[in-house]
Amino acid sequence: MSGVIAGLTGGLIVAVVTNPPWLPWAAHTVLLGAVLGLLFGEHRQSNGSALSVGLLIGLLDWVTWSLTLAPVLEGRTPSWTMAVAVARFPELVGAALLGAIAGLVLHALATWRPPGPAPRRAKPHIVIVGGGFGGVGAVRELDRRVGRGLDAHVTLISDSNFLLFTPLLVGVAAGTVEARHVSAPVRAGLGHASFLHGRVVSIDTRTRNAYVSAGKEGLLRVPYDQLVLAVGGVPHFFDLPGVREHAFPMKSVEDATKLRNQVLSALERADLEPDPAEQARLLTFVVAGGGFAGTELVAELFDLVHDVLHLYPRLHGLRPRFVLVHAGERLLPELPPKLGLYAQRKLGGRGIEFRLGARVSGATAGDITLDSGETVPTRTLAWTAGNRPNPLVRQVMQGPLVVEPTLQVPGAPGLWALGDCARIPDTAGGTHPPTAQHAIREGKAAARNIAAVLGGRRPEPFRFGGLGVLVSLGHRTAAGEIGGRQVSGFLAWILWRSVYLSKLPGAEKRLRVLADWTLDLVFPRDIALSTASTALTVSTEGDRHA
Repeated sequence: MSGVIAGLTGGLIVAVVTNPPWLPWAAHTVLLGAVLGLLFGEHRQSNGSALSVGLLIGLLDWVTWSLTLAPVLEGRTPSWTMAVAVARFPELVGAALLGAIAGLVLHALATWRPPGPAPRRAKPHIVIVGGGFGGVGAVRELDRRVGRGLDAHVTLISDSNFLLFTPLLVGVAAGTVEARHVSAPVRAGLGHASFLHGRVVSIDTRTRNAYVSAGKEGLLRVPYDQLVLAVGGVPHFFDLPGVREHAFPMKSVEDATKLRNQVLSALERADLEPDPAEQARLLTFVVAGGGFAGTELVAELFDLVHDVLHLYPRLHGLRPRFVLVHAGERLLPELPPKLGLYAQRKLGGRGIEFRLGARVSGATAGDITLDSGETVPTRTLAWTAGNRPNPLVRQVMQGPLVVEPTLQVPGAPGLWALGDCARIPDTAGGTHPPTAQHAIREGKAAARNIAAVLGGRRPEPFRFGGLGVLVSLGHRTAAGEIGGRQVSGFLAWILWRSVYLSKLPGAEKRLRVLADWTLDLVFPRDIALSTASTALTVSTEGDRHA
């Protein structure tokens, strides 16, 4: 609604100068405002960002309407020549002015808050620990409620000052998305809540204090009345020999960047390697875990290597090897069997090998061993085969926090838990899966329940059935289930990208990722290493090649 109001306001101002046909112009401005509102979402922008996005939308509106749709409706063939653009230049000025005004008005509407009464008592302090989907979902919901009158202080504590869009980490590892484009600064989305950049090292649930390691400030004591634990999970290596030291997990931007550098370094070293056995080892890439993350990762790494292989002359004619190790009997157990078999058939058709019903039992710098006794020579082991709750939750309960349907931790008044670190019962039976779409809604549900408790009302059980799931299979194919309907192939890939693009936080990140994906369709992938390392290989004759 704010976008529509902003569009109508800008349209009215421009119409006073240009005097267009009023009814079509009003419909035009409503549509532009709605698009602008969707891009802004519920996130605050700066004045400069609001003006820039508005101008961009105005420019796109001029290209779409004045140069394309209007001629079609008039029975003419669209033309994008310089002469036509010059003739339509006044309309460009009007469209840019409309977008700029609408963007600034929308920014003003988003930041305006009615004055509230002066506080009469000490406000309760709500602390959220964790800056992932669940924690950010909770703090943004509470931030909105404080703006609407909730009498409370809200603080988010996280050891990273950005929200990481983890579903696109695979794109960072494969070089299709820039690392900075899959993260959004947390502070930019908060109007009333506070942010503390630090790591919570302990929680005293009896005295209701959280102790935070915050750089040079040392250990800070943060008292709370209500605390939400949304600290997620960490990689679980099951104490397997050598796995922690040699595997590449996929939990952070740093992890994805390290894996990308490892793959490209392996190609660089293989291009110099005179020993065929060592060259084959360098060109073998193993992914442990056949769920969403592992399946997407092996598909994208396959595309990365084969897209850039022609740049390495000495590797022409060689066939890199990709092996996916999965403990289950089929890929993607989260999907119906038909789609899991579809994914296996697609990936297997490209030459990707599968070790189903198998587990990694150990790793060294030069190979991995499976529980079947098979050894796979490799320099690259990507790990998506296990997660465990953040060590912080062990202070409250061993293993995942088993919470009530309302997300409250039993026996710990004022403590709530959600996301990967909690086991949340589903009212329909079982537990809710640890997915981003669930974590976001769990965060909002926890915020609503905390507001209810502070207002003397009863909290409500969390209910969410899921919207569907999609998994990318590389080669512009995907598979998934949306609204109970199974989709696969190119259409599913378009849906996968569209859904993820719409879920990115903020208009700026959506435009940047869209630009990354568009450039990836036209230009080859960047093979520049982000670390300065030189591989040395000793030949059989004793010569050193750098």
